[in-house]
Amino acid sequence: QVQLVESGGGLVLPGGSLRLSCAASGSIFSRTDMGWYRQGPGKERELVAGITSGGGSKYADSVKGRFTISRDNAKNTVYLQMNSLNPEDTAVYYCYAYYGSTTYWGKGTLVTVSS
Repeated sequence: QVQLVESGGGLVLPGGSLRLSCAASGSIFSRTDMGWYRQGPGKERELVAGITSGGGSKYADSVKGRFTISRDNAKNTVYLQMNSLNPEDTAVYYCYAYYGSTTYWGKGTLVTVSS
């Protein structure tokens, strides 16, 4: 069982930055693929970024060059650094962990980009 707790969401001005964190329980973190999805108002949930247990990463085209995903295996934490935010980035951001053919989800953290 993997439990995930997100933090770092909030209200930010267009052009601003936020860093999301996702802390995972359990001893398997270093062997787990992690990442972030988001769901904006009236939109379907979409993949934002993912990072494999080996450190390989992938991004949605809409966030490439602006968002950076990273992980700290010593802290069982994955991060999403978000820069140059715009109103289209407004969404609930969900952390996920994929291990043993099972996907685990956090409860989400709200990011609102607005002036």
